[in-house]
Amino acid sequence: MELDVAWSAFAVLLFAAVICLCEGAWLWWGSNHGHGARRIARRLRLMSGRTDSAGASISILKERRYAAAPALDRLLRRVPHMALLDRLLLQAGLRWQVERFLLVQGLALLAAWLLPAMLRLPAAAASVAAGLCCAAPLAMLLRARAARIRRIEEQLPEMADFLARALRAGHSFANVMQMAGDEVAEPLGAEFRATYEEVNYGVTMHDALHNLAGRVPLTDLRYLVIAVLIQRESGGNLAELLDNVSRMTRARLQLLAQVRVLSAEGRMSAWILTLMPLAMLAAMQVTNARYSAVLWQDPAGQRLLWYGAGAIVLGAFWMRRIVKVRA
Repeated sequence: MELDVAWSAFAVLLFAAVICLCEGAWLWWGSNHGHGARRIARRLRLMSGRTDSAGASISILKERRYAAAPALDRLLRRVPHMALLDRLLLQAGLRWQVERFLLVQGLALLAAWLLPAMLRLPAAAASVAAGLCCAAPLAMLLRARAARIRRIEEQLPEMADFLARALRAGHSFANVMQMAGDEVAEPLGAEFRATYEEVNYGVTMHDALHNLAGRVPLTDLRYLVIAVLIQRESGGNLAELLDNVSRMTRARLQLLAQVRVLSAEGRMSAWILTLMPLAMLAAMQVTNARYSAVLWQDPAGQRLLWYGAGAIVLGAFWMRRIVKVRA
């Protein structure tokens, strides 16, 4: 009996020791390598006049490479519209080269060719599956780009306020961009850090700000860039201009949020009306496959499926156009 009690006490103490060890390791890692520690280290480097060590590994080449191999890079530069694809990758925040995206797109095309044959899908279902596989990489890229631009848009008022406060404190605009790149969170902080590094490598402030507006296709950010460029050429109170940009952006985002709330019912109706026929068809296929087999096997049923798919797509686009309001 005493031996069982001793083993139980030993197990409890061992469990407590393991928990304390894990907690201590977590606290040590957070205090030395966590986000707070990295932020404090950046502030100390900024106060000491040193730049971030990450800037030393950045290439000073003006053009991005489309592929790791020089021969493939030269070949891709001769293909039309590769610059547009590279800009989409840059705006999406993906550290991919055009070569890697084309490889993923090639794998998607291979899946679009093999998947219908392996699953023995009917002609209509095979066409839909092949189309979805082919469009999946580009759709994911555009979705990532839209999400990143939305985060930048939400950070822009805070960035304008930060720039205005730093300018009122007496810092130069180049130092303000460096501070913004170090202090503001991603992804907008990374864009300003890249702009500062371009200026640091010899690009003029005018060209660097134009490059910033080109990398981020956002109207409010272009207003900020135009305000800075006009102030640098004609003079004026840049801090006050940035405050105006911040107020305008916040008011527009607030109006856009109200529009999204008012159009939420319409967007939900669009999703329900679009997905309901597909859900009903899947339910009939599972519960009574013979009843819905006429849609796959009979030529008239196949034509009805194509007409129905076209009507669903047209209705989805039309309802999206109705509920999408530009604020």
